[in-house]
Amino acid sequence: MININHGLEILKNKIKNAPSKPGVYRMLGEDGEVLYVGKAKNIKKRIISYSHIEKLPLRLQRMVSEIEDMEFIIVETEAKALLLENELIKRLEPRYNILLRDDKTFPHLVIDVQSEFPALRKYRGKRDDKSKYFGPFASIPAVNNVLGLIQKAFLIRSCRDSVFNTRHRPCMLYQIKRCSAPCIGGKITKEEYRHLVNEAAAFLEGKNSNLQQELSKEMEKASENLDYEKAISLRDRIKTLTTIQQGQNLEYAAIKSADFIALARRGDLVCIQVFFIRSGQNCGNAPYFPKQIKGAADEEIMEAFLSSFYTRHIPPKEVIISLGLENKDFIEDAIQAKISVYKKGNKAKVTELVLKNAKEAMDRKIAEESSIKNNLHEFAEIFGLSSEPERIEIYDNSHIQGSYAIGAMVVAAKEGFDKKQYRTFNIKNSEITNDDFAMMREVLSRRFAKINPENKPDVIIIDGGLGQLNAVHDSLKSFNLDGITVIAMSKGSDRNAGKELYHVKGRESFSLPFQSPIAFYLQNLRDEAHRFAIGTHRKKRGKSMSKSRLDDVEGIGAKRKKDLLNHFGSVEQIIEASVEDIMKVDGISKKTAEKIYNYFHN
Repeated sequence: MININHGLEILKNKIKNAPSKPGVYRMLGEDGEVLYVGKAKNIKKRIISYSHIEKLPLRLQRMVSEIEDMEFIIVETEAKALLLENELIKRLEPRYNILLRDDKTFPHLVIDVQSEFPALRKYRGKRDDKSKYFGPFASIPAVNNVLGLIQKAFLIRSCRDSVFNTRHRPCMLYQIKRCSAPCIGGKITKEEYRHLVNEAAAFLEGKNSNLQQELSKEMEKASENLDYEKAISLRDRIKTLTTIQQGQNLEYAAIKSADFIALARRGDLVCIQVFFIRSGQNCGNAPYFPKQIKGAADEEIMEAFLSSFYTRHIPPKEVIISLGLENKDFIEDAIQAKISVYKKGNKAKVTELVLKNAKEAMDRKIAEESSIKNNLHEFAEIFGLSSEPERIEIYDNSHIQGSYAIGAMVVAAKEGFDKKQYRTFNIKNSEITNDDFAMMREVLSRRFAKINPENKPDVIIIDGGLGQLNAVHDSLKSFNLDGITVIAMSKGSDRNAGKELYHVKGRESFSLPFQSPIAFYLQNLRDEAHRFAIGTHRKKRGKSMSKSRLDDVEGIGAKRKKDLLNHFGSVEQIIEASVEDIMKVDGISKKTAEKIYNYFHN
């Protein structure tokens, strides 16, 4: 039975002084613990609703019973309230808030419209006001598909400026009719190229519905003028646009720009599926599984999702959802997009499709979690653990003959791999980079120097045999290993996957039944650590290889380096340039030009 009177009394006292303005409120429990963070157009009206206990779900009744204090932050607009709420939820993770694990960024297409000859490229990261962005796309294959179609239909370049500025003849893309070769004089004028860019932008925004008719007229005119080469090029572009339209799903074709979001639920598991539709094209979809939703209504979960998702991602003009919202007006004002629910018509059919995908994704999630649970139960039995492990850390090293050496740690939990907990370690002692045992000792010593009760593993898995196992125990002998099982996993006969040997201190080495589910599970853990280690090593090596000699010139930062390379095309061209030539680059003074020249020539 919940004793709610104490918290309710504190709540009613706080209502008296609560501001009637937009902002964020925090409900605090014992020792200042943040129980809940919320936003409101009118804070006073919002917290008054919590005093009507009989209308609250059990989850929020329990929260009210624990209230010891409240804090308010007033902001100017609903949008700022939304941003502040999500910042606090992400940082504090209050136990009564619905949490969305959403750290991913989606790829976009970008046109640098201020360039003399703009390029169309893939982009992922922060936006600026100097370019036009199109998307998002849920995956790299989705953005690659659209990029290829746009190149065929509009012949826009996709090369880097440094390559573009130094070309003396058309590249392969021109030969296969995917670029108009603006890099070479005489192939296309600046005005003609700009016209192609504008057409592509209009097409991506779903604005140019008469493009094929316009191109047909241009083709006829070119034929009349006996300009057959241009007529053939226009014919090929028309064919590509026709192919694009034929490949469109009829249900999407009339939709210019919208996100479709549907919520499916089974007990305490919720899946929210998002479909991105842009210019009649399905740009992919992504499932989300919010946390801490027990006792929360579907409407509350959807509102929390929209609030969180659109503080990280720019919304389209319309967001179409599968259920109604009580606070729809507030969310619309905050995210600056129209929120709609359709019960009939084409958009209702698409919503049903999205809902179906949400249910299927939820079924896959349930099957996956059931499989993981079974594997963890068997894992505990095989390795003599008192309970199923909640945190497994897997380690691996990667280097090339001692160069670019790194150690990597991946983390597996009951929900699967926890990529937010992955860590990499640059090997600091250059004398040990050819010694796998010593590298592992350094990695684990550094990892355990920062261990705490929240991130203490139940199991450590390393790739190796008895030697690696002894190295781990040796490196951790000064740390408390109580409750931690260390497992070394080595290749078995013929180094075949499935015939691995497992080594645990105090036990004979053993293998698992060939092709058993638990053997596959352990192989998957090891392979993920290996994949992460190799990927991190390659990034480190690639970054080192891409380091320019300009980086060592005093006073040359990232912007000047970029401007110099864009102007000259390569470091070799800069080396051959005179002081006067270097001064032609914007922002390079005579003094800086002399410094660059002297660095390479003295």
